[in-house]
Order: sequence, then C-alpha cells, then structure tokens
Amino acid sequence: MTTIAHPWRFGTKPDSYALLQRRVSERWSAPDGRQWYGYRELGVRPATEADQKAWQRDGSPAKWSRSIDGKVVKLSTEPSKGHVNRLYRERNQFQFAGQWLTYDEVQRLPADPNRLKDWLTKAGQVFGISDASMNSWLSSSLPLLLHTIPAPREVRAAAYQALLTLPGVRAGGDTKDTLGRTGAAVVIESSSGTGKKASTAKQTLIVDTGRMVLLSEGRTVTVGGKAFAAKSYTETLVAVGWTDAGPAVPALP
Repeated sequence: MTTIAHPWRFGTKPDSYALLQRRVSERWSAPDGRQWYGYRELGVRPATEADQKAWQRDGSPAKWSRSIDGKVVKLSTEPSKGHVNRLYRERNQFQFAGQWLTYDEVQRLPADPNRLKDWLTKAGQVFGISDASMNSWLSSSLPLLLHTIPAPREVRAAAYQALLTLPGVRAGGDTKDTLGRTGAAVVIESSSGTGKKASTAKQTLIVDTGRMVLLSEGRTVTVGGKAFAAKSYTETLVAVGWTDAGPAVPALP
C-alpha cells in the first residue's frame, strides 16, 4: 500500500487543506516469466488533524474536480474499482538492471556481495550508466532483489549486504513499519544543487533480515530546506513471496 501527499491544496485560500492519496497494488510473476500488475485507488483523505478540521469547515466534500489554483483533478474519498493487466506481453522474462533475464538466469545471479556488485556494474556499463552515476544505479537496483525479482534467498542476502557497502548508505538499526512489523532499517541519502535549489532525499528501507525481503520503503525530500511533500511517500509491502492465488484486482484492506 502506498501513501503520498497530493501536490495541490484544496478548500479556500484562507482555509486550505492537503489531501493524502492512498493506493494498493499487487504484482505477480510466474516462473515462466509472465507478469501481471493490479492497482486500486483507496480514496483520498485529509493529510493531518488540522487538514481534517479545514476539510470539515469546507463541508466535508467527497469529491474534488479542481484545486484552489484551478488545476483540474479527479479525486474522491471512495475507492475505485481497480484493474489488473498483463505486463510485457511480448516477452516472458524479468527486467532487471537494464537486462532481460529468464527465471533460471535470475536463480544464477551471484550470491556473493562483491560479485553481485561487479555483475550489476557491468550491466550498468552495458546499459550506458556513467561512472559518476554508478553508485546511484547500484543503490536503486539492489533493493529490487528484495521484493520485485524472484531471486533465491542467498542472492537477496547478498543484495542486502552489498547495499550497506555503498557510499551514502548506512544501517539505521531495528525499527517498525506501518503494520508494526520489526525489521532492519537501511537509510540511503543523496543531495543535489546548491543554495535555494539544494535538495536532499532520504530513502528508508525496512528489511526482514530473516526472510531477506522488503517490508516497507519511505522517501522524504526537502528542497531549499523545506519539506517537498509531492516527492515524498510511504510504501508498505503486506506480503512478498510465492502464492497459488491468481492475478486479480487488489482487495480493499
């Protein structure tokens, strides 16, 4: 389930409020490479207690078609019907690090942290990633092995260990996700620009180090020292693993 602040404000200018968008998604992968994606909006809600009060003063609307600034939107407090679609119909393979891999090739990915980093670095070079951007490439690719790519546990463990060796990445100690599950935090920080245009991004992964799967991922962004809610989000993974259930529109939580 993903929660993200809507970039625009609603109500009236003297008494405006922010809305949170919530959505649930599921992704299924079969060993033969077929993949599906299911998605469903859960409905928006006021972001904070103060926003809740401003929303109530606005008459507690259930739908919005325009923001304060007149931007056209289509928002509702009610969940959508959702949908489920087949992905990559033209090829039954797994896309990872700019490569298309069969299930067997995924199972043979290096189970050693250094060898896995070397494999990813070579894949990045083939894909056209510059040396200056390679660490960012590695820190964005390695977490995919913890929840998106059906890699063996040994490979997932290598990905976790390799991630902690990268510049700008540090262990954040044990913590709990939004569902109350305990895991090990991995913090990835980056910055760009200077002065009023300086921006920082802090990504926090919470990993179940027993199963070596991702429990949740959060991202907070600041620009010029101020929080930039439109680029910040929290995503909680309710379940990661094999299932006998077929692809279907995600159920309401």
